[in-house]
Amino acid sequence: MPLIINGQRIEDAIIDNEFSGIKAHFESLGNVSCCERDPEFQQMARDNITGRVLLAQEAARAMPASSEHEIDESLAKLIEHYGGKEWFFMRTGANDEQMPLVRRDLDVDLRVKRMLDGLADDGPQPTDAELHAHYEANIKAFMTTEEVRASHILKNPQGERQKAAYDEMRDIRRQLLAGADFLEMAKQHSEKAEDSIDLGFFKQGELAPEFEAVAFSLNLNEISPIFVTQYGMHVITVTERKPATPRPFDEIREEVRQHWREQKRNDKTRELVERLKVDAKIELIDAEAEAAAAMS
Repeated sequence: MPLIINGQRIEDAIIDNEFSGIKAHFESLGNVSCCERDPEFQQMARDNITGRVLLAQEAARAMPASSEHEIDESLAKLIEHYGGKEWFFMRTGANDEQMPLVRRDLDVDLRVKRMLDGLADDGPQPTDAELHAHYEANIKAFMTTEEVRASHILKNPQGERQKAAYDEMRDIRRQLLAGADFLEMAKQHSEKAEDSIDLGFFKQGELAPEFEAVAFSLNLNEISPIFVTQYGMHVITVTERKPATPRPFDEIREEVRQHWREQKRNDKTRELVERLKVDAKIELIDAEAEAAAAMS
């Protein structure tokens, strides 16, 4: 159903796009399957859009217009983000004739940013004690990244060799489970050079996703099942692990300060949206009834 927010109409397509993004996010986390949470996500989509529209309306009212130079810079960054003007047009559906509308939207975005930055910077800055308390309360945001060190045996058979290679890997794994030395077995059987058997330490996001899924689920010195990536068949073992640990406060003081500021910005933004809702006129339109009324 379309929304009308202080006279500004928001069509179904915009709400549906927001809904799709929300649902895809929760699906990626494994928190939803099919449609059981669709009504909840629809409401979240309407709430998100309502908040953004109210902020844009308030910024347009309260903040001075952005300069042409500021808009030029913002547009250049946007086009660069998409990989050039041609890709920007392809991905957004915009064209040269619509660039004045794009510039208008960028002006609004810049005004909103200035308004919200002002909320974050308003009032006293945190003391060292307050920053340290924020660090302790949000310690998970300031952890090092977990790393593991793994060694692997690789075979990359082609064509008819795949069945034989898989049988070889099964035999190798049986010997490893029986206590054979992993490095010696890798030297004898891996198709990788000896200096590529030990992969060293790595974080999630640095190697093939299938490889990392196995590596980060293994216990120390455990032998993995045989699994496949784009590089071939693997058997791996994790030889060392560096768990995530808190980074020292004194080394990341400015990062903590920025995190504190961002949290304050978010809190103040939510408060502002709630205040704007009090005086806003927000209507949920039955599009079918509206169309029927227009035809009668």
